[in-house]
Amino acid sequence: MNKFKLSAFMLTLGLSSFAQADFIGLKGDVSYWITEGSFDVNKPYESHDEFDRDGAVQLSLAFEHPIPFVPNAKIKYVDLNSTASNNLYKTDASITNTDYILYYEILDNVISLDVGLGLANLDGDIKQYTPVDYIKYTIDGNGLSGYVNVGAKLPFTGLSTSAELVHSSFSDGQFMDIQAELQYDFVKSIALDLGAKVGYRFMQIDIDEAKDQDLKLEFKGPYVGLNAHF
Repeated sequence: MNKFKLSAFMLTLGLSSFAQADFIGLKGDVSYWITEGSFDVNKPYESHDEFDRDGAVQLSLAFEHPIPFVPNAKIKYVDLNSTASNNLYKTDASITNTDYILYYEILDNVISLDVGLGLANLDGDIKQYTPVDYIKYTIDGNGLSGYVNVGAKLPFTGLSTSAELVHSSFSDGQFMDIQAELQYDFVKSIALDLGAKVGYRFMQIDIDEAKDQDLKLEFKGPYVGLNAHF
């Protein structure tokens, strides 16, 4: 009888551990974004620059759990450094974007849907050098953002696709970030899913009349990366 109780207890503990592993987890990814873009100024004067092709490392980490009514959490980060030059001047842009997101899994089957809110942080500057002048534009914004992620899996293949949108408005402008990607999981187990992905990302930053500046920046291009789900 005692052996039966002990066996039942071990079975219950094992099932409990399996359930936690299935519902509680960390999702992380790292990828390399090959960017090109543009920089437009309407104030204090008009100019247009095309950034040289460059690269940036982008990271994200998400924590998911089964606790009712408590949202999951995600952080996204990218550090952009781009340069443009012509016969008259040179432009250097250095911008970091960090998104702090709280979201709910509305669907999590063959079709997935995550919806949430967060805080989008932008920090950086753009410097323009001419033979006789130097101008610095500052970007420093924090705004409430909306978050949506839609995905689909192709059963028994390891293939999946997803699209993600972050949109934010702050006191001096707006921020939009769109990603679409195709992923293949080459390791899939109870303890770990590991995959590779390719995608395309488009980011737009509008600064309206901030300190007499009117700026618009765009970054876009493909990316490749790895992701893991523990």
